[in-house]
Amino acid sequence: MALQEKISQSVALLEKIAAEFSPAVLANSFGAEDMVLTDLIGRNKIGVGIITLDTGRLHDETYALMDEVREKYGNIVVPFFPRFEAVEEYVRSEGANGFYRSVESRKRCCAIRKIEPLKRALAGNKAWITGLRRAQAPTRTDLTDREWDEGNNMEKFNPLIEWTEEDVWAYLRANDVPYNKLHDQNFPSIGCSPCTRAIAKGEDVRAGRWWWEDPTLKECGLHVKQAS
Repeated sequence: MALQEKISQSVALLEKIAAEFSPAVLANSFGAEDMVLTDLIGRNKIGVGIITLDTGRLHDETYALMDEVREKYGNIVVPFFPRFEAVEEYVRSEGANGFYRSVESRKRCCAIRKIEPLKRALAGNKAWITGLRRAQAPTRTDLTDREWDEGNNMEKFNPLIEWTEEDVWAYLRANDVPYNKLHDQNFPSIGCSPCTRAIAKGEDVRAGRWWWEDPTLKECGLHVKQAS
């Protein structure tokens, strides 16, 4: 499928979401895929909101991109932060970087800094939109463009599900979309600073996320399906 056809399909899905599932929001983590969606929404004046989760441990480059997005598109991204009491308790009990010691500790940190703020960000909405693609990780190969998110009790849409990495970058370059400069330093997938590293040639695109863990289990909990 040609890129222009994929763009048309993605725009059509976004417009359908705005028309049939309003209010809906894009969860933007300021990676390449989310910047494609931010541009599609802004360029086509699609009526969905945009939120981001500021965990307090993001890269400087991510904060710089936030400023670029504000300058180019206006004040369209609403930030959500973790509850400071929960962060303080975690650091007291686990240490500032306790997530390196065990998967359980890391998932607890993700729950405090990402999952709980996302629930607040999604409250009152009927659907949320992500930049997930099937090719990103072993945990995402069975994804579809529309799913029921049982954990958040709402529809979840993945408009770029069929896009390749090459499609994403062709769109960004053709439309002069700002992007996270960590991508130029071999960071294909970007999260919190202590939990993200550059990858080597030939490594999986998400090898730099929680690199000390089993690659088949590496999700923060935002996109994990509930067991049936």
